[in-house]
Amino acid sequence: MRIGRAAGVTDTGRRRLRNEDAFICEPPLFAVADGMGGARAGEIAAGLAAAALEEAGSETRGAEGIRDLIIEANRRIWERSVADPKTAGMGTTVTAALVDADGGTVAIGHVGDSRAYLLRGGSLEQLTTDHSLVAELVESGVLTPEEAERHPQRSAITRALGTEPTVEVDGFTIDAEPGDLFLICSDGLSVMLADKQMAAAIKSSDGDPAGAAEALVAAANDRGGEDNVTVVLFEMLDAGVPEVAPPTPEEPSAVDDQEADTSSPEEPVSETPVSENAVSETPASETPPEPGSLRRHGAGPGGRLAALLLLAAIVGLSLLALYVVVRR
Repeated sequence: MRIGRAAGVTDTGRRRLRNEDAFICEPPLFAVADGMGGARAGEIAAGLAAAALEEAGSETRGAEGIRDLIIEANRRIWERSVADPKTAGMGTTVTAALVDADGGTVAIGHVGDSRAYLLRGGSLEQLTTDHSLVAELVESGVLTPEEAERHPQRSAITRALGTEPTVEVDGFTIDAEPGDLFLICSDGLSVMLADKQMAAAIKSSDGDPAGAAEALVAAANDRGGEDNVTVVLFEMLDAGVPEVAPPTPEEPSAVDDQEADTSSPEEPVSETPVSENAVSETPASETPPEPGSLRRHGAGPGGRLAALLLLAAIVGLSLLALYVVVRR
């Protein structure tokens, strides 16, 4: 197995002034963190979580490894909130995926209500369980999933990074199959779109992660964009499937070289060939200039000689006329 195309997009949404989400899209590590807290504390918490994951992500393996990374992120956020009163009480969700391409597995680590999904065979499945009040009420049978989607406390989470010195992390491993498309998102997407709507947005882009990311964010904003929206998608492919290289222009043949237009696209194309040393000539059909006008290309040697002769004749006639007057 190998990782195919991947893409990540984050958007402030329609209601919020700041974006407190952070994401990682650096194969083999993918993650989304959704910060919370007053002032800019949520943004700081999400950034600290992303930094902790990035520092050791490429050296980590398996569900235990991703769980340890998230625990380290929790420690950093907690210590910062204790040291800086302005960030007291800050926290963040995190959902991360670490791919082991050789083993064909994807390890998931999760705290909070950011989610991981798997699109396989046209069906979208939620892999993570929200650490939220309504999720617990659904699990206990108090609420139905449909009621939970409309519940006013649907964004109230029961577990987050940085709010306590220790945190319990959910971790598990998925056996990947060729063609799998994984989605990680903040609740700014999952609150606005039902699973069927997410699947439809992804399919509208023919499974291309970049197009699907843009389509998902646009769909969430179209439905109100009540929160920051962040999505990360990556696909898994069979190791034997070659990577698709971007198309390159075909090299022209010798005949094509002779017939090719070599003029610069920014310059007008001359209809007749002109050599570098050619002297510009006035076409015979050109309208002569009006008296007093200047024409740069008419000031040749012949033109200057004619003008001097004409001036000499005028001066001569003037002197002759003056002489006649004096004599009289």
